[in-house]
Amino acid sequence: MTGWSCLVTGAGGFLGQRIVRLLVEEKELKEIRVLDKAFRPELREEFSKLQNKTKLTVLEGDILDEPFLKRACQDISVVIHTACIIDVSGVIHRESIMNVNVKGTQLLLEACVQASVPVFIYTSSIEVAGPNSYKEIIQNGHEEEPLENTWSAPYPYSKKLAEKAVLAADGWTLKNGGTLYTCALRPMYIYGEGSQFLSAGINEALNNNGILSSVGKFSTVNPVYVGNVAWAHILALRALRDPKKAPSVRGQFYYISDDTPHQSYDNLNYTLSKEFGLRLDSRWSLPLSLMYWIGFLLEIVSFLLRPIYTYQPPFNRHMVTLSNSVFTFSYKKAQRDLAYEPLYIWEEAKQKTVEWVGSLVDRHKDTLKSKTQ
Repeated sequence: MTGWSCLVTGAGGFLGQRIVRLLVEEKELKEIRVLDKAFRPELREEFSKLQNKTKLTVLEGDILDEPFLKRACQDISVVIHTACIIDVSGVIHRESIMNVNVKGTQLLLEACVQASVPVFIYTSSIEVAGPNSYKEIIQNGHEEEPLENTWSAPYPYSKKLAEKAVLAADGWTLKNGGTLYTCALRPMYIYGEGSQFLSAGINEALNNNGILSSVGKFSTVNPVYVGNVAWAHILALRALRDPKKAPSVRGQFYYISDDTPHQSYDNLNYTLSKEFGLRLDSRWSLPLSLMYWIGFLLEIVSFLLRPIYTYQPPFNRHMVTLSNSVFTFSYKKAQRDLAYEPLYIWEEAKQKTVEWVGSLVDRHKDTLKSKTQ
């Protein structure tokens, strides 16, 4: 296993940058290539500090640019593909999501064949499995259960198609005569420092007298800390590069969770922000069944207006279902095949995330001060 190299797509993102931070500690790694559409200046600076551990090459470009992907994959041993467009509220154009998430993945797989890259790890999503109905209860689900998302919403649909493409590519013959090994990781809802969803919720509450908007009080989910999801990717690449472990891992998908308590999305947001005086909205809320049918009516209104006006509903049936289902999963298969154990326990993950939430609160206070001066 001497002198290997790794390409991480979406390396400027919430999860991608955490994978890179762990990758630099790997033995005999001669180069990391980080690929994204654009990198923030502060992240470029952080990556440049990692140069003393291993060679780190920054590649800015489009996942749909075939010549760019071929160059990026040249002389690479492992591809970790995290790049995608995440959209749960339906604000991004469907074609853009399908292009990046499905076509981009297919082009990257083809580039791997041409450049003879033997290992491909795909960051999938829990949404590939559902939930399909808020009435359906899945507790401690596992990989042997035949769960598949049936929504036509572009994000879960695109992730489902991309994961199928990745797992179907396992066993492809590479240009040099070798064999492509692939696997997919399906993390739960990911939280931690830098989470855009958490950041948006906290900032909204700070502008609303400290009241956290309800995003899913009826849900029961098992969120996973970003550091543990990154760690699962490292263990997956180790397994696929190990001749003894690879046969049982290739072509498989794995649910990735940790010891974060099972709770509602609302409760998670409250737990991570209550020490700064943020609180849950105590107002009465509509019954779930009524919310679902209002979502359906809003979808019809949006559809009827489409020829003359683009109406973006505040919510739809998919969002109501996603935010209010009982949908939890075990990581026993990852434990068995990848030797996965969470790197961070809940208390540590919570502390790190709360400290980051504190920095958001401080930044908000500074902004208010500068406005009043």
